Amino acid sequence: MIKGLAITPPVLGRISIGRVVEKNGQRLPQKDNQFTITTQIQEQGEWIIHPKDEELREAAPNNKLRTIPVRMLFNDADLNLRAEYTLFDRTNGRPVCVGDGESCRRLTESGVQSLPCPGPTLCEFGKGGLCKPYGRLNVRIGDDDELGTFIFRTTGYNSIRTLAARLRYYQAVSGNRLAFMPLELRLRGKSTTQSHRTPIYYVDLTVREGQSVQSEIQEAKKGEQAMQQAGYDQAALDEAGRRGFENAEFEHSEDEAAAVMEEFYPEAAGDEDLQRSEQGSNFQAHGIKERLAASSKV
Repeated sequence: MIKGLAITPPVLGRISIGRVVEKNGQRLPQKDNQFTITTQIQEQGEWIIHPKDEELREAAPNNKLRTIPVRMLFNDADLNLRAEYTLFDRTNGRPVCVGDGESCRRLTESGVQSLPCPGPTLCEFGKGGLCKPYGRLNVRIGDDDELGTFIFRTTGYNSIRTLAARLRYYQAVSGNRLAFMPLELRLRGKSTTQSHRTPIYYVDLTVREGQSVQSEIQEAKKGEQAMQQAGYDQAALDEAGRRGFENAEFEHSEDEAAAVMEEFYPEAAGDEDLQRSEQGSNFQAHGIKERLAASSKV
């Protein structure tokens, strides 16, 4: 295996709760109250809609895609959702510092260093709203490719916190059979004082409509037994996924860098997963160089 290259789940498409539109020569995020599933291909600056989007939308009330039936690839919750505090270089979308609130890996002029991570509110390096939570959720949609996934990227606290809790809970109550539970992503909305009482949307993970946790656990048990009889080794898949993520300092690729710039750093910020970038919108390349130089002396 090539060292320094994160081996991540194969991605077939993207899941978003908004889109970027061009207005007056600027590319701006547009809020939405539904999911959109796209391919990884753009034409004339627009992501091409994935056939799964059209298929699910036909069965959705008013053609509004607010739930997506999914399954997880791994039994380990933390392999399906990776979330860390991340500071991106806003000129190219690459991660500069990634931490978990205790320790971080920071790219400095002398290489990648392991340093204490006090969290974004107390970190001198990430002050000014530059450091934010960044989550990547990989899910399976349909059975066309049992190892292929669709990715949902978010910097929203609500989505990350809710998804992390749900995944851990389902893993626990199912007896570590998370990958065999039929679940669904569900879009939820709420108003807060921070949003000035305007609706913000976040992503939840629930059992499928009409099902209970108990019935899905029974289905997960049956599914696990059937896969084991077929020779499918879920534990080995989890271990392969874990080693793949650990094969590099940062879970990063050039493709993801472009997606980060498109989704999180257009000329203005709009929805729940973009609002938090507004405070640091003036962060430029020279600022990164100054902070990297200073952190190299720590």
